[in-house]
Amino acid sequence: MQFKKSVLLAILATTSLSTPSWGKDFVDLLIKDATLLTMDKNKTVFHHGVIAIKGNKIVALGNGALAAQFNAKKVLDVDGDIVMPGLINTHTHVSMTLLRSLADDVPDRLHRYIFPLESQLVSRDMVRIGANLGNVEMIHGGVTTYADMYYFEDEVAKTVDEIGMRAVLGETVIKFPVADAKNAEEGINYALKFIEEYKDHPRITPAFAPHAPYTNTTEVLQRISDLSKEKNVPVLIHLAESHTEQEKIAKRADGKSPVQYMHDIGALNNHLVGAHMILVDDHDIELVKESGMGVAHNMSANIKSAKGVSPALKMYDKGVRIGLGTDGPMSGNNLSTIAEFGQVAKVHKLVNQDRAAMPPIKVIDMATMGAARALHMEDRIGSLEVGKLADIIVIDTKAPHMVPMYNPYSALVYSAYPTDVRHSIVDGKVLMEDKKILTVDEAAILKEAVEYTQTVRDTVIANGEQVL
Repeated sequence: MQFKKSVLLAILATTSLSTPSWGKDFVDLLIKDATLLTMDKNKTVFHHGVIAIKGNKIVALGNGALAAQFNAKKVLDVDGDIVMPGLINTHTHVSMTLLRSLADDVPDRLHRYIFPLESQLVSRDMVRIGANLGNVEMIHGGVTTYADMYYFEDEVAKTVDEIGMRAVLGETVIKFPVADAKNAEEGINYALKFIEEYKDHPRITPAFAPHAPYTNTTEVLQRISDLSKEKNVPVLIHLAESHTEQEKIAKRADGKSPVQYMHDIGALNNHLVGAHMILVDDHDIELVKESGMGVAHNMSANIKSAKGVSPALKMYDKGVRIGLGTDGPMSGNNLSTIAEFGQVAKVHKLVNQDRAAMPPIKVIDMATMGAARALHMEDRIGSLEVGKLADIIVIDTKAPHMVPMYNPYSALVYSAYPTDVRHSIVDGKVLMEDKKILTVDEAAILKEAVEYTQTVRDTVIANGEQVL
């Protein structure tokens, strides 16, 4: 009898020290021992934090004790590494990876070099191969969502679907003949077909992408604006980017700025996402804020092209929906916004002559929640909160350049490299684990991209261009 009593007491003692497995909640993925940057409105940080994912959503997050409440199919013990929302690249042209490093310092590069080269090279194959390469680069660099503008966007969509990323994909509309349309009207029709095909996709948002105000007519811009409201889709556009654009629009619109012109024709609204926004004044910024439009801030591309520095800090502080972008890989040359962090912080300090300007926490906010707001997706992504989609990255903090880590925001902005990303998760699915991509054959993608470079070389040399 005494033996049975002792056994019973031993069992009770054991169960009192831990939650019984039959009393735990079952989840698909549990991340624990994290330096958890939620990027919620309070910028809550959990040390030794835990985040639980069921299906494609976050169901719980908090301090370390939370882990005991769950049984998980898969557990990632990240040993103190930074866990944060997946990065959102608000502006790029992903398929141009295949043209990266060509003619980097050619003046008036877009019109003298890029447009003519694209007229010979852009095809469905080129778009697919380049998008595959760019997707792999972005996953490695912690980008889980991106906004793209290019041709044959249905090909880009197929690559996004396969790798498992999230994307806003804009079909280009432009007034001169391009690879997939003879004129703007054909471009609109292509976009409409694309929108119809992908309107219900869980991770892909189809969009219109009029190239710029000066490369489209007023009538086309107004029609796209009306159609975007009818179809409830975004409009991606280059806006207030260059002096050429500024001069052409001033002639068209009685001296008005590109932003003022878009406002006057009824095209400045909460469906619009304007890339660059360099040449804007205080009145423009007020119009932008009132409209509810988004802004993509592309520091590297803007300073590399010597076009200027966008007043992005002023826009951010005034509550404009603004996030970070890289621009295309022919412009910024890198597709991970981690490569933008340091330049965004430092250049804004320089132009404002204020060391305290653009602190790291603002940069990280612009890369996550700010970028989600720019794309009008803040209800789903951009922060780690219960009920939101599980788009999450893990940053290695053990590399020499990340040690010690007193302030995780400073470490990310001033020390981290895109190659520090360990794990990437989109929609609750692990796409990359320990720097190995799980959903596509990375080696095959790189091989096909390298093979395509011979086509590019042959075309450039045939044109008499030696800028290789």
